[in-house]
Amino acid sequence: MTTAFDPITLGGKRLANRIAMAPMTRSRAYGPGTEPTELMATYYAQRASAGLIVSEGIQPSPVGQGYPDTPGLHTAGQVAAWRRVTDAVHREGGVIFAQLMHTGRIGHPSLLPDGLVPVGPSAVAAKGQVFTHEGPKEYVPPKELSEAEIRQTIADFANAAHHAIAAGFDGVEIHGANGYLVHQFLAPNTNLRTDAWGGGTEGRIRFAVEVVTAVAQAIGGDLVGLRISPGNRYNDIAETDPATTYEVYEAMLQRLAGLDLAYLHLMEGPDRDLTARLRKVWPGTFVLNPFTYPAVTGPEALSLVEDGAADMVAYGALFLANADLPARLAAGGPFNTPDQSTFYGGDHRGYTDYPTLTA
Repeated sequence: MTTAFDPITLGGKRLANRIAMAPMTRSRAYGPGTEPTELMATYYAQRASAGLIVSEGIQPSPVGQGYPDTPGLHTAGQVAAWRRVTDAVHREGGVIFAQLMHTGRIGHPSLLPDGLVPVGPSAVAAKGQVFTHEGPKEYVPPKELSEAEIRQTIADFANAAHHAIAAGFDGVEIHGANGYLVHQFLAPNTNLRTDAWGGGTEGRIRFAVEVVTAVAQAIGGDLVGLRISPGNRYNDIAETDPATTYEVYEAMLQRLAGLDLAYLHLMEGPDRDLTARLRKVWPGTFVLNPFTYPAVTGPEALSLVEDGAADMVAYGALFLANADLPARLAAGGPFNTPDQSTFYGGDHRGYTDYPTLTA
């Protein structure tokens, strides 16, 4: 029987175990030009016993930033600063992928340089507020991306992937979840387009497919993962029709299956049947961030690997409070309790009153 403590090969790297550290936004890139800091190098190196670390979301371009002090991978200074982080992780024997996250409509002009404004597939503002250095601000209607701007955004992802490898990352994860730009193209309430980038299933999956394909062509498919969260209401996403939701994600995964990607990372909703169906569709390594709301993911999730529900299991909040989490899981504890007031990234916010996604 395979357990979460058995090794697995990913992107040509032999991982020490099947316990992943989920990506979690930290907002600690206080350096000039949203460059990573020494604090970040220490933070990730402390958690290098994870089989795989997926970094916090990293914007592939200036306009992709949606929160204060989040790091980028689009300048030479950022690449050099990230090298200090990856070197620190590798010295401790760890493996780390960079999560490329373009927030799209989620953000505010005050967070962006040079008069830029948030962008999206359609000019539909998200409900709610975003935190800025000046305090909470209402989301603004994003600028609808033109065909040329969509092409440039895809190129930005590919360029950021090149930069990630130059910075010493072992691979990249495309953030296609949690209501950010890739997810905005997939969802019917944020993508109102009637051109080739919207409309039916093929149009809505096109941006995600082309981003992942471009990144895979840039650095090799075996160094690329994709994170998805079908039906997640976070950031005012509405994928409420079960049959349509499954149809969209099934079609996207079928289109991507031939790229031999490193893994698919599912941020699960409460419908475990949907998880099982997507697991069957995906031919490669399946990483599961299980649904445990309102509790944090605990040691009981290790059985998902034993049962074959996933090849790896991802932990979020528990990794913040327990830097040596794999050892504590192996020993059965004890576990420090996470302070979730400081946590936003790998949780399941937005799942309250969540509809069952049985297609």
